[in-house]
Amino acid sequence: MISSSASDSGVPVVEIEKGSSLGKDAWYRLQKNKLAMFSFWFFIAITLICFVVPLIPGIPNPNKTYPDLKSMDAFQSAVSKDGEKVFYLLGSDYLGRDIFSRILSGGRVSLGVGFLATFVSLTIGVLYGAVAGFIGGRLDTIMMRIVDVLYALPFMILVIILVTIFQNSLWLLFVCIGAVEWLTMSRIVRGQVLSLKNQEFVEAARSLGLSNWRIIIRHLIPNTVGPVIVYTTLTVPAVMRLEAILSFLGLGVQPPHASWGSLIKEGADRMVSDQALLIYPSIVFAATLFALNFLGDGLRDALDPKTSKD
Repeated sequence: MISSSASDSGVPVVEIEKGSSLGKDAWYRLQKNKLAMFSFWFFIAITLICFVVPLIPGIPNPNKTYPDLKSMDAFQSAVSKDGEKVFYLLGSDYLGRDIFSRILSGGRVSLGVGFLATFVSLTIGVLYGAVAGFIGGRLDTIMMRIVDVLYALPFMILVIILVTIFQNSLWLLFVCIGAVEWLTMSRIVRGQVLSLKNQEFVEAARSLGLSNWRIIIRHLIPNTVGPVIVYTTLTVPAVMRLEAILSFLGLGVQPPHASWGSLIKEGADRMVSDQALLIYPSIVFAATLFALNFLGDGLRDALDPKTSKD
């Protein structure tokens, strides 16, 4: 904005106020949403705890068993028959393994699956939807019919088949989940590109002789970042739930490694005798999913003020 004020000599002085970017405006609106901000910092804290705390000396090995110290209560310290002193912050499981360490180890796997599989989904969905929306015509029709056919397939059964064929490899699990979670992302990006491809900045890029690929990558995809970010925050918990279901069915992470899903399955199998093994991972898993969903809701309002409830 431009404002004017009079100087000592009576000559008006023009002052130019600094503008604010869309990103700063969105961050300001997000900060006003207390629940979204709490969810944001909670998710950052959970991620840092899962990835950083295990590096601290003194944290027990999550896979080391102490058969003589099994099913101990929280905040208990004991000495194993080998003379090793162990402190159980949240107690021990049926094999004497530290529940707190296993929750952190499981969090690294679950969050890693969420991040990497979402990245795979994001890459495929954004490129696929942008190409379909920008090119249009018969190619768009064919590409969207392929998406419709894939929508008709049962995702869970498809992932189970892929995991069974390629065995229980953690990296393949990332790819398999990400490869079936990109469909909605492609539809969202396609819709955004359809509304943008006839705008003036795209016509200007065409007049400069830019190729279709450069227009898609440099001009159209960056302008779809708002909806993409919002849907990404909703894809991460969806992927984590899918991984948890697979682990619950025994098709995910294999022992002795753990994820939050496999820990919840172990707790469900021993719910009567060892409630702590079910309660603690379930609370952390549910709180993380709630935080991501609340954050996604807040980002939607921040990036699109017209949908704001305020």
